[in-house]
Amino acid sequence: MGEKGKKGKTMSKSPSAAKEHKEQLERLQKKDPEFYQYLQQYGKDLLTFDDEDEDFDDDAEVDMEDAENQLDDETYQHDIPEEEEKPSKNVLTTEMVNSWCKSIREDEKLSAVHSIMKAFRTACHYGDDTGTDSSAKFAVMSSSVFNKIMLFTLSEMDRILRKLLKLPASGGKKETIIELMNTKQWKNYNHLVKSYLGNALHVLNQMTDTKMISFTLRRLQYSSVFLAAFPSLLRKYIKVALHFWGTGGDALPVVSFLFLRDLCVRLGSDCLDECFRGIYKAYVLNCHFVNASKLQHIQFLANCVIELVRVDLPTAYQHAFVFIRQLAMLLRDALNMKTKEAYRKVYEWKFINCLELWTGAICTYSSEADFRPLAYPLTQIISGVARLVPTARYFPLRLRCVKMLNRISAATGTFIPVSMLLLDMLEMKELNRPPTGGVGKAVDLRTTLKASKPILKTRAFQEACVLSVVEELAEHLAQWSYSVAFFELSFIPAVRLRSFCKCTKVERFRKEMRHLIRKIEANDEFTNERRASVTFLPNDNAATSFLEDEKKMGTSPLSQYVTTLRQRAQQRNDSMMESSVLVGEKSAVFGKKLDQIPDSDEEDDIKNDDGATIFNSSWLPGGDSRANLPKEEEKKKKKKKNKKKGMEQDEGVGDDEDVVEDLVLSSDEDEDEEDTAEEDGNEEQLGGSRQQNKKQKPKNLSNK
Repeated sequence: MGEKGKKGKTMSKSPSAAKEHKEQLERLQKKDPEFYQYLQQYGKDLLTFDDEDEDFDDDAEVDMEDAENQLDDETYQHDIPEEEEKPSKNVLTTEMVNSWCKSIREDEKLSAVHSIMKAFRTACHYGDDTGTDSSAKFAVMSSSVFNKIMLFTLSEMDRILRKLLKLPASGGKKETIIELMNTKQWKNYNHLVKSYLGNALHVLNQMTDTKMISFTLRRLQYSSVFLAAFPSLLRKYIKVALHFWGTGGDALPVVSFLFLRDLCVRLGSDCLDECFRGIYKAYVLNCHFVNASKLQHIQFLANCVIELVRVDLPTAYQHAFVFIRQLAMLLRDALNMKTKEAYRKVYEWKFINCLELWTGAICTYSSEADFRPLAYPLTQIISGVARLVPTARYFPLRLRCVKMLNRISAATGTFIPVSMLLLDMLEMKELNRPPTGGVGKAVDLRTTLKASKPILKTRAFQEACVLSVVEELAEHLAQWSYSVAFFELSFIPAVRLRSFCKCTKVERFRKEMRHLIRKIEANDEFTNERRASVTFLPNDNAATSFLEDEKKMGTSPLSQYVTTLRQRAQQRNDSMMESSVLVGEKSAVFGKKLDQIPDSDEEDDIKNDDGATIFNSSWLPGGDSRANLPKEEEKKKKKKKNKKKGMEQDEGVGDDEDVVEDLVLSSDEDEDEEDTAEEDGNEEQLGGSRQQNKKQKPKNLSNK
């Protein structure tokens, strides 16, 4: 009581001391005008002393925690009777929180804001090992009090801070915060902003419920513009959001991505580079393995990366160029070294998924001058990957590469010769001879890169490969079915297809090829009839408008045939996916998930209902949190980290942070190591015995 009494006396004397200080300055101006002029030039802070400074002097000069502690002492004096002060000093009750919330809503008291922020800090750090920290005023709270504090602070603090700082009710850019940092309001209240964002980040790392994390991130998104003033907090928020984006469930990946995108839009260059590098690395880390249940989730992640590229295409081009160049370096090493380990760095899921990602980006922004130049180097890389090891076991990978090339060709309107890649497959003995391994299980080529030898001899694998060859070849020819040179373009493929029909001993394959040949011949007649009446030369610009109306309507025989093939392929894929895909079933389409997120106006209307539903449990920080993982999980993470070694820079890369880790070999081929020791003649170039390969660790690329 003695110390508090002294505080009350000093606070009562502060107005008179201010008046005396003003009078002294006036007397000084009369007695010594030269010295007063000197103070005006070099000590303006000593002369600027007005009534507002009297009110906010403590907030501007003292540290954030000291200011909160001081106002907390005042709050206890007003809200807690003296008789109950000692026993309830460390107990935070619902009545106290309700009184603060009422004071903020009705009277807008600054002391109540400081009190609720102190309670918010205690709630976020509840359960931490604080030891004998005297600054921790509140040490005991119930789950209902925690829920009430979190709900009120997350729902109202953005509005309160914007009102104190005299900012618009929503929105804002980096330039707004930079201008604000030079104002008096920022000096008085920046510690409240930092406390709010810092403590919210701390509790995000403790939360385990995805709905609770999603609600917290959605509310923090409104205040994300303030992170422009705190670069260290900004980097931590990007890291946390990227983690939730890659590993979260339900709507959390979408909420995290929208948070990241909002940061990039509002803060611009301050976080664009870090977000581009971080989201690409997170994508690579999440596409090590592909199976039926993870296929659509990887597609969703790729769609998010492509959407983030839209924010700033020139900046994204620089990063995309570096990342595509890294893929080219790995392919070059495989072509030069010709070792099994070098081949494996190319023929793994991470490498192929990265090619898929940049194929999607280039197809999406093919009309943009900033991104279109990347189409040529990416096409060269994909073609090199398809021809790297030309054996039947890598038919699934080759078909995947052909599909990417067809997408790039359709998006850019550029002719890419993929027919030879497909026709060479038909001439291999594995697709010409009747199967010797029985019927076999259905093969999903979308989740397979390399087929084992037993699968290679089954009827199911042969059918999947031949049908895919027909579909991709028809897709390629249909893209140019309206070209004036279609007859010359389709001549060699038609000849080789007829040769396959004569050589193959499988009747169902012969029937499929004859059907395709008839469609090619019908399309030849379709184009030849119309080009017989043209008067322009092949090199005239008028050739580009040949059959333009028919192309818009899709009336060529091959276009109609491809439509039928697409429906058949979709039915085949659905039949294989319906029983295996349960997780991430709706995460492939980016637009669908975006529709589930309400607009800002709608969210303001329902935020209290959602928050009350979410923060209505007995959970408290410090219990089962993400920060306190079991020892077994920590050991597993350490083992995974040890496997991910081998990161190295590519030559000529200027920025160290731009270099993504080398695409280390995944374990998707472990089962193939147990196959029989015999290899095809073309596969002998892989070299090295299987036993040595099991003991051998991935090596880093040497700096050239």
